[in-house]
Amino acid sequence: MSTPTPEEAAPYGSGPTKSAAQAPTAIKRVRTHHLRELKERGERFSMLTAYEQHAAQTFDEAGIEVLLVGDSASNNVYGNETSLPVTVDELIPLTRAVSRSVQRALVVGDLPFGSYQASPEQAYLTAVRFMKEGGAHAIKLEGGVEMAPQIERLTRGGIPVMAHIGFTPQSEHTLGGYRVQGRGDTASRVLADALAVQEAGAFAVVMEMVPGDVAAQVTKELAIPTIGIGAGPECDGQVLVWQDAFGLRTGRMARFVKQYADLHGVLLEAARAFDADVKGGTFPGPDHTF
Repeated sequence: MSTPTPEEAAPYGSGPTKSAAQAPTAIKRVRTHHLRELKERGERFSMLTAYEQHAAQTFDEAGIEVLLVGDSASNNVYGNETSLPVTVDELIPLTRAVSRSVQRALVVGDLPFGSYQASPEQAYLTAVRFMKEGGAHAIKLEGGVEMAPQIERLTRGGIPVMAHIGFTPQSEHTLGGYRVQGRGDTASRVLADALAVQEAGAFAVVMEMVPGDVAAQVTKELAIPTIGIGAGPECDGQVLVWQDAFGLRTGRMARFVKQYADLHGVLLEAARAFDADVKGGTFPGPDHTF
């Protein structure tokens, strides 16, 4: 086993040990413990979905700490209406593309519906495929108290686990559709789920569509980082589906989505310009011809 250099051993976010005149420090990989260190220092971090090379490289360059190859690829890549139909065999190639394309970000593979709920052993075997075939650095699964045995099995087997509680899209039919979780008397269930996944060994937990005050309480009580999506501003990190956040997808958006760009509009204008040039005979011109 090789001895790490001072730069490799230095904690994430700390300054280089070499002088400015020396060779630049190699980019360090974000690890699970770095997210906990950020929480302890009161610093926020960001997570985006990614499903292919160029988006992954761009988000990595932007400094996004975590990239999630989400089961949301089902309705953002494969054209399904929900996340339920996507399979392990469809997600692993996307995970592999993302993990090959980044230098710094932590890549998390999302276990799809039906691939881990049956037993801890099923969860472990599926997660192993994401790590070995997909190159994931960690996996995510949905569920709280009921998923504690799966989380324990994975962490015991050397697989870092990000949990997901509150509204869990894979359980939309059980939950009665896309509904906020944790209001009123059910707030204690969200906290119980959060404590259970932490105790089972999860290194972080996503909270989706949870009232802000409940998410704030959970964030305060947990030692592990919380990542919000529709869970208010007090979580340690925030995540969005990138096609929603940057305006590639059109139509009605969830209340918690903020759109930072209109990529659909940009692509539409560019495609129309290309179409017009081709049909008008102006492309290719002399500059584009050998």
